[in-house]
Amino acid sequence: MGETHPRPHAIVFSYPFQGHITPTLNLATNLASRGFTITYVQLEFVHHTISKAHDGVEDVDFFVQARRSGLDMRYTTISDGFPLEFDRNLNFNEHWEGMVRDFPDRVDELVGSITRSDASAAAFFLVADTLYTWPAAIAKKHNLVNVSLWTGAATVFSINSHLNLLRENGHLPCRGNDEEHISYIPGVQSIRTKDLMPYIQDPDVVPVLMKIVVKAFEQVKNADFILCNTVQELEAECLSALNLKQPTYAIGPMNFFSDFTKTVVEKSLWPESDCTHWLSSKPPASVLYISFGSIVQINKQEIVEIAHGLLHSQVNFIWILRTTDALPAGFQDDVKDGGLIVPWCNQNAVLSSPAVGGFLTHCGWNSVLESIWSGVPMICYPHYVDQPTNRKLVVDDWKVGIDLCDGGRVTSEAVASKINILMRGKSSIVLREQIKKVSKIMRNAFETDGSSQRTFDQFVDELRGRLYARREDIGSNP
Repeated sequence: MGETHPRPHAIVFSYPFQGHITPTLNLATNLASRGFTITYVQLEFVHHTISKAHDGVEDVDFFVQARRSGLDMRYTTISDGFPLEFDRNLNFNEHWEGMVRDFPDRVDELVGSITRSDASAAAFFLVADTLYTWPAAIAKKHNLVNVSLWTGAATVFSINSHLNLLRENGHLPCRGNDEEHISYIPGVQSIRTKDLMPYIQDPDVVPVLMKIVVKAFEQVKNADFILCNTVQELEAECLSALNLKQPTYAIGPMNFFSDFTKTVVEKSLWPESDCTHWLSSKPPASVLYISFGSIVQINKQEIVEIAHGLLHSQVNFIWILRTTDALPAGFQDDVKDGGLIVPWCNQNAVLSSPAVGGFLTHCGWNSVLESIWSGVPMICYPHYVDQPTNRKLVVDDWKVGIDLCDGGRVTSEAVASKINILMRGKSSIVLREQIKKVSKIMRNAFETDGSSQRTFDQFVDELRGRLYARREDIGSNP
């Protein structure tokens, strides 16, 4: 890279879900392209899952291509304390109780080993997902600059940062109080209580979630930098409020960093079906893409209602379904070549196809960003975590989507009706014009002088300054 001084060394930890892995890997690659050394730490079960999804080689190194292109990217794995065959989704509470209780000690040991093994590094810094409960303590112990990576919306970050205000105002929990509007969270426009994250509405449903959020947002107060996977112009008021408390950098959407580094890193947890040929046979904007992400499991009745709604609407569709067992008998014969059902795909590739005209989505943040980037309006069917709050941004604030049922029961009639609104007629034209505007804002942020690029440059400059100051302090106080 032509540098005359040692490289700063980032130790990067992603949260073990697809929606976190993708932006974190892309960020790591982009940092490496700026001259940083990267050690990317993958959980063993995630490494095993990605390996299995691609070539099945257990000791695969996902950064081989990156190193061939001149990037200093290293790769290691860490155990979460559970055997590979342990079903982490089925035993969600047990798994995450263990992660909160025991995982920090493993991280401590590994970080110590990495810092000892690279004495030539200019300085080390930690890049860890905000939802981990240990980064502040680990960074302090090992004298690391602490970079917190928030892979979601700034609005959700702000709400999580102000749980105390929600408690003081009687909105944590807020069971049975769906329609009240609250407007006291800094930077967050008036929001209905039903649009708050479900773990706030009723913390007892998944108790470990609230435990994680409380601990994580206590420790993030000690971060040196906060990176947010959003765009300044789309959440300006919220980001301004956050910046009054801590340096917060809107550098999103990080999902597309790889487009600029030109380095491909395998990150999908499942084998991807290629839908290109099927899509190329369909007219422009005629296909509805349906996916509820990597975690959401809709029940059999919902699948049946969506299937009948698709038949009634007669729309072309691609539907991401892990199994077709719950589909109505004869459904695939009825749709013939008008529908394609696959277990997983490259979502960006599908959404960027001219044939795709709409997206029925759970409103995971990655899906929202990718849909806006490609100019595809959404039908929103949120379930949990941040999805109801993301829906509020999509439908109420940016007006680039519509609700499927607004919390009510899914019916085939509603599905068909909303598909027609999204894909055909005057309402469709309005939605498409609006999402073109929002997509342009997002894409402009990634131009050379755009807000996300400028902010990322600013972050890198300030990070380097902090790292070299830290190294001088260590040198003068051995």
